[in-house]
Amino acid sequence: MGELRTPAKVKIIVGILAKDAQSVEAVRETLSNRFGEEDLNLEPFPFTFTNYYVDEIGSAPVRAFFSYETLVERETIVDIKLWTNDIELEIAEKNGTPGLRPVNLDPGYMTLGQFFLATTKDQRQRVYMQRGIFVEPTLYFQDGHFHAFEWTYRDYQSEKYIQYLEQVRARLAYQMSTGKPYRLRRENGPTGLQTKDERGSRPEAQ
Repeated sequence: MGELRTPAKVKIIVGILAKDAQSVEAVRETLSNRFGEEDLNLEPFPFTFTNYYVDEIGSAPVRAFFSYETLVERETIVDIKLWTNDIELEIAEKNGTPGLRPVNLDPGYMTLGQFFLATTKDQRQRVYMQRGIFVEPTLYFQDGHFHAFEWTYRDYQSEKYIQYLEQVRARLAYQMSTGKPYRLRRENGPTGLQTKDERGSRPEAQ
């Protein structure tokens, strides 16, 4: 019989779909209040992979990603997904569009071997957690890179996403091996990838 062990903690990553960069900025503080210090972010860029969200978010949405320094138990993804669902509804109410989400929050978590997304929808590849929440293995890490499964969303197969997630994984590996946040190394990433410190006093998004 195998020895029972508690799995390593994981890094939270939240993907955001919104109508514009200002909407991303508006939810950023709310996320930081919940998850703590930001780690590596992918700043807003045009989302062109599908028009599925046009009725809720509009015809020219933007995508952004935030990751966070504090590592958590992977089971907390259930509470996190339920909380982000509530935040989406609150934003919709404030926007005067109840039932239509102008901001879509997609939380997931990363281990050194995989990246998972949380969802409320069941499919053959998804594993039920509890309280109506499933997780889907979205990418797996092998031979130095993340790779897609046959069911992986098309945007998560893109070079831009994978490049970002591999940079986040490097930070996770450093954090797990040293017990220290990666920001102490002060290594600069490619254009568009910023730590909170590197953003400094950048102007508000226009």
